[in-house]
Amino acid sequence: MKFLRVGPAGSERPAVLGPDGAAYDLSARVPEIDGAFLSGLDPAAAADLAALAASGTLPRIDLDGVRIGAPVARPGKVVGIGLNYRDHAAEAGAAIPSEPVVFLKPGNTVVGPNDEVLVPRGSRKTDYEAELAVVIGRTARYLESDAEAAAAVAGYAAVNDVTERAFQLEHGGQWDKGKAAETFTPLGPWLVTPDEVGDPQRLGLRLWVNGRLRQDGSTADMIFPVLEIVRYLSRFMVLEPGDVVVTGTPAGVTLGHPGVAFLQPGDVVELAVDRLGRQRQVFGAA
Repeated sequence: MKFLRVGPAGSERPAVLGPDGAAYDLSARVPEIDGAFLSGLDPAAAADLAALAASGTLPRIDLDGVRIGAPVARPGKVVGIGLNYRDHAAEAGAAIPSEPVVFLKPGNTVVGPNDEVLVPRGSRKTDYEAELAVVIGRTARYLESDAEAAAAVAGYAAVNDVTERAFQLEHGGQWDKGKAAETFTPLGPWLVTPDEVGDPQRLGLRLWVNGRLRQDGSTADMIFPVLEIVRYLSRFMVLEPGDVVVTGTPAGVTLGHPGVAFLQPGDVVELAVDRLGRQRQVFGAA
């Protein structure tokens, strides 16, 4: 299934895409697409919602001109994995990590997939990162197996892990500084359930800046695959329903290409992840 949230920021309505590709309003039956909803989304509940979406009894939403919000509301935390593609580590001049590199982004960095992204004041090196996001659906602590990790995953989404490289690397080397600015996590358009995604290690990721292709990679090239990441993180923190894990980016970021301009107000970034949809952000000034 594909879940989404539509409407003005702060007033989004939950919706689902039907088999006809149209969006249907869930707000009379589902208060919000959040941790509470995801924790109760067992196979029986999902089957009921799928039947509703196919029945034509839900109100249809015309998406023309309607804002699409992030597909999960109020993530408790966004957990990032750095240097998780060999080609990206190489272009960054970094060694292949022996364990996942972990950083945190505030939940309030999450915005809709097509919302304006703000270049921070004082920024010199705002960059993009097309990534696969994992949305957690069950409390996860000390997971022992891939099966347990898979059971904790509610679904997947496309995400742009926007990063200010000077803040990240030139102000004490604390990655969170470069990851935490407002609007720095455009998420969506959809939360797609695992049954519809299939193998998360077979997804292509592409990103364009002002119409020029900059990234063209595949999740097959991850150093640490999705289920290993979820299992690993559960050793160091409790993952809760509604949390979002962003799993790293392939080569092609501006950081790895000296002489290529970093993002400025007015630039347009578009990205696509197979089976997870497309995003488009116009960058503005904070």
